[in-house]
Amino acid sequence: MKKIGEFIYPWGNGHYSRMMKLDEMLPKYLKEQCEMFYFSKGEIYKKLLKKLPGKKNNIHEILMPTPIDGKYGPSVSLSILNMFFPVGTNQSLVNQVKNYMKKEREVYDREKFDLVINDGDMGSNVLAKNRGITSLFVTNQYLPKLWKSRSYFYPGVYFVSKQIAKATRILVADSAPPYTICEYNLNFPNDVKDKVTYVGHFSATKQRDSKPQTDLEKMIEGIEFGYWMRTGNKSTNEITGKKYEDVFHEAKMNRERRVISHAKNDKSIDRVIAKDGNHYSVTEAYEKKIDWLQIDIGFLTECERQTVLNECQYAVINGSHTVMGEIMGAGSKPIIGMPIYDEHTNQIKWAEEKNLGVLAENKKQVIDAIKKIKQDYNKYQESLQEFSKNFDGNGAENTSKIVSESLEKNK
Repeated sequence: MKKIGEFIYPWGNGHYSRMMKLDEMLPKYLKEQCEMFYFSKGEIYKKLLKKLPGKKNNIHEILMPTPIDGKYGPSVSLSILNMFFPVGTNQSLVNQVKNYMKKEREVYDREKFDLVINDGDMGSNVLAKNRGITSLFVTNQYLPKLWKSRSYFYPGVYFVSKQIAKATRILVADSAPPYTICEYNLNFPNDVKDKVTYVGHFSATKQRDSKPQTDLEKMIEGIEFGYWMRTGNKSTNEITGKKYEDVFHEAKMNRERRVISHAKNDKSIDRVIAKDGNHYSVTEAYEKKIDWLQIDIGFLTECERQTVLNECQYAVINGSHTVMGEIMGAGSKPIIGMPIYDEHTNQIKWAEEKNLGVLAENKKQVIDAIKKIKQDYNKYQESLQEFSKNFDGNGAENTSKIVSESLEKNK
């Protein structure tokens, strides 16, 4: 039986969600049964164990280096310090890389993979190349543009790009140009371009089932509201939430209805704020027919996500690539982007230039953006319809075909 290794970078949720969608699709395209192995760390490692209980023996934790979390997002100063010195429980980055590569090397030598799929883990590219193993690197970044304040990251960005280039093929999880959301995060040199394939977004493939509507879905039907999405790893989620709260405290938001998805599997986050300021649970608010201003929910089911996206006027996001594809491409809704990282800024700027949304870097700009979208809604809808028509959401399917073809070629 052939062996496939999936190396999933553990920063944020996008790498994991792409690979799980690929996992659902792969069996339809593989010409023979393959044994799958999974590698990540921290929360993503725990998610893999929970999602794939029958494959527990093939799921391994490898301590891939990640930035040092600060209170709100990665700490630049601590991450730089950590390059050569230990910070908290983190060894120096030099030692982290040495130990993680040693562990991956042991895995490679033990399992003797026929093919590896690396979503964000560039070290695996190096090991695969040295052993003549086909490696597919899934990404939405290559030499991204950095803004002036982050120019000291350029040496690291160049180093990362050199390791990405060692993959057999580079699969961009986005629509082909000119409909590429991550266009400003991609700067492929000529000697790498031949390896690049735009496979499309890894969009959800499941259709809504016939389950009855939840109280939340019933409450939002036919009502104008904004969909405020908190996404990312713990620190990214927290700083996104803080930015949203700053906006909500403005007087001009007192009548602007919103649904906030916290992306936390926490059932205690179940709150409806009425226009009179009283608080209720979602079920209580629905039963009492409360005139609501704000709904906070920990985690939306897939059905609820689809309903919220269908019913909302616009979505407020931090600029996550996966989320932007879901909202603008699959949902045809305009975005208001409040970026946390440079990659977010690049993607939101791209969307703004295409009349698909608005970049807003402070609370005043967010309030102005809401007004602008409502005033020019038809203009945004026209652009979004054109974008949606050319949106490629078949990333999992197209990557599965490439995996199958690559395995056949290796026979």
